[in-house]
Amino acid sequence: MRQISLSLSHTGDDGFSLRIECQVPASGVTAIYGPSGSGKTTVLNALAGIQPASGNSTIQFGNEYWQNGTQIIPPWERKIGFVFQDARLFPHLNIRQNLEYAIKRRGDESQPSFEEIIDWLNLGDLLNRLPESVSAGQKQRVAIGRALLCGPRILLMDEPLANLDHAARRECLHYLQRLRVELDIPIWYVSHDIEEVSQIADRLLLLENGRLEAQGSLIDLCSRLDTRLSHEEQAAAIVTGSIQHHDTEFGLTEILVDEQTLLVNHLEAPRGQQQRIRIPARDVSICRARPQDSSILNIIPVQILEIEATGGSRVLLRLSLGDQCLLARITRKSAEVLQLTVGDEVFAQIKSAALLSQATKGSAQ
Repeated sequence: MRQISLSLSHTGDDGFSLRIECQVPASGVTAIYGPSGSGKTTVLNALAGIQPASGNSTIQFGNEYWQNGTQIIPPWERKIGFVFQDARLFPHLNIRQNLEYAIKRRGDESQPSFEEIIDWLNLGDLLNRLPESVSAGQKQRVAIGRALLCGPRILLMDEPLANLDHAARRECLHYLQRLRVELDIPIWYVSHDIEEVSQIADRLLLLENGRLEAQGSLIDLCSRLDTRLSHEEQAAAIVTGSIQHHDTEFGLTEILVDEQTLLVNHLEAPRGQQQRIRIPARDVSICRARPQDSSILNIIPVQILEIEATGGSRVLLRLSLGDQCLLARITRKSAEVLQLTVGDEVFAQIKSAALLSQATKGSAQ
């Protein structure tokens, strides 16, 4: 499998220092996640060649070096597709002309066709309109389409949803999820919103103050206790399962996760389809015995793998659900009253479960 290898060293004019080394498969979606000022955009700009890294930095795409010490391949020879926070469409051209501008500069005819891109991003009704007449979310979809129509070897996206409202962001995420399935090129996606990242990423690069804190699969990193992800207020585990049944009477869908059933709001999806589910740590509580009378529908047996005091009044638990893991954030007093220890078999009560592989989210209580 082709790899993208980075060994980056860069010092900015403001004294910021970036030092990272990583090797990532040249496939799927790699998200660069971290707080503002952690170096996310600097990594993306170095990969694109917009802001070459300094020193003896190297960037290797497959067998080709894009940067090797002082030898630097210019951006236009790397065949990069880049989507920024703002769409940067040509205001004097209509949507079709903006897209056709990119086609004139593509060199590989094996890339997705104009018609495929229009279909995947649902741009057909916009083609004859000027950029000023479409919404911010529609503009971003056009910008994504234009970046893909130039025939890139890799698509880079620098917080492309940051300037959109909630509804537009949710709509764009729906189309990004489809691109994740349809495209045969790697996507590198920068964001400081973990809920956004969780919907499309296959793997994460976690940055902190210009250093690579951790890297690995999204599902693995989200449920580990040794990264900043599990200690953020919006910490959540990601699990996967398959649709088993639709309960039309109550508007629910059953998803099987490691031999346990989770109920979520009804999904318009066929049985057997795989789903990615985000379960916030704050929405998981623990009980020793299964409650007989509860409004919470999702109550499943789990085992405590780790217990970590997070400071103050709270405790963070890592729980095994078959071969997958959940997180639970409970009070320290509750942990002491229940006398919880590593290895205990308990029940997790899940107050909400958000479906991430669909444009709309569902939860059940």
